[in-house]
Amino acid sequence: MREGSLEAPVRHPIDWQDPDFYDDAKLEQELRRVFDICHGCRRCFNLCDSFPRLFDLVDHSPTGELDGVKSADFKPVVDACTLCDLCFMTKCPYVPPHPFNLDFPHLMLRYRAAELHKAKPPFAERQLVETDRNGRLAALASPLANWASSKDNALTRPAMEKIAGVDKRAALPKFHGRTFKLRARAEPAAVNEKAPGFGRKAVLYATCFVNYNGPDIGMAARAVLAQNGVETEVVYPRCCGMPQLERGDLARVADNARAVSAALKPYIDKGFDVVALVPSCALMLKFEWPLILPGDADVKHLSESTFDVSEYVVDIAKRDGLADGLKALDGSVALHIACHARAQNMGQKAAEMLKLIPGADVQVIERCSGHGGSWGVMKANFEVAVKLGRPVARQVKDAGRKYLASECPLAAEHIAQGVELQGGSPPAPLHPIQIFARAYGLK
Repeated sequence: MREGSLEAPVRHPIDWQDPDFYDDAKLEQELRRVFDICHGCRRCFNLCDSFPRLFDLVDHSPTGELDGVKSADFKPVVDACTLCDLCFMTKCPYVPPHPFNLDFPHLMLRYRAAELHKAKPPFAERQLVETDRNGRLAALASPLANWASSKDNALTRPAMEKIAGVDKRAALPKFHGRTFKLRARAEPAAVNEKAPGFGRKAVLYATCFVNYNGPDIGMAARAVLAQNGVETEVVYPRCCGMPQLERGDLARVADNARAVSAALKPYIDKGFDVVALVPSCALMLKFEWPLILPGDADVKHLSESTFDVSEYVVDIAKRDGLADGLKALDGSVALHIACHARAQNMGQKAAEMLKLIPGADVQVIERCSGHGGSWGVMKANFEVAVKLGRPVARQVKDAGRKYLASECPLAAEHIAQGVELQGGSPPAPLHPIQIFARAYGLK
């Protein structure tokens, strides 16, 4: 048996349709096998709160070993996992193909799936992850929705905390009355036929966040791609299912994967690339869906055709060359590399993209923001989310850059709030593609 692994990590399909996947005894056996390996290694102690919680359980047990820990005490370890995948991708020496065959995030996912298999979560918790329904309803009365969800609203936020468990201090994303799909339809983008990349075609998978909460991100991406000769279509059949994945609802994720891959297949067959505008969603399309539905040809085809938006711009630059018109920014950039961008194993594409801007001064911050999707806004997690994100917020505050950017819009907002909690005044958080659009004069 060798210590550690030199091979690239590989992931096994998630066997969620096998009854053994939900069997309590078999799950406990695997939890104890993996936790014992983690206890003996401890390389991940500083990644997230799951590992300190696990190691504290072991260290404070009567035996000082895992056999002294009750299985009922494992739940806080699972609850602290944000499924960021960084332990698997960047730290763990025992991931497949190592014989230890350790995949900590997918084991946490299995635990949550088994929990869900036995009992539904509370009603309010289930409603929070219905992003499409919530987005459509909030868009109908976005000023009212934004008033009610503002962290400064002393009337509604305490009630939201009590009913839904959303911490009253957590910043929440705003909603827009005109979704990205509506704006794209009303404001066509003229394709630059003189661009070196002219002839490319791409479907912009809007994602639930960009469609309902961040249409400016989508419009910036569309403008940049049009400037570079790319014909685009905005398509949004439904959410990628990341909120459902976080709670272990693999059947719902599979349903979404089938629906979205079927809707995008005609475009792929016509030669369109697929560009996802949020890294969590790109990760789902590229990697998670093929593990959940390994025999689905449409899902596999979509996985092979999908780019993250920063990755796609860099691909244009390398293969074709960028269109003229990029000008220096009026200030420097603090760029956070999102965990789900790192988990795509594609390199720092947002940094590569921004460094294509003449004279760009980019400070790269490659550490977890602590937000973890919907995880970080919950009352049970908000303090931990702030603690985990404190080093990132401190770097942004101390750097004093004009621009703050993250590929993950939720992480960007969380970092900005972290800067405020440290007494700083953060710049308005942006997606890197919005900064790139500014360099083209397209804002």
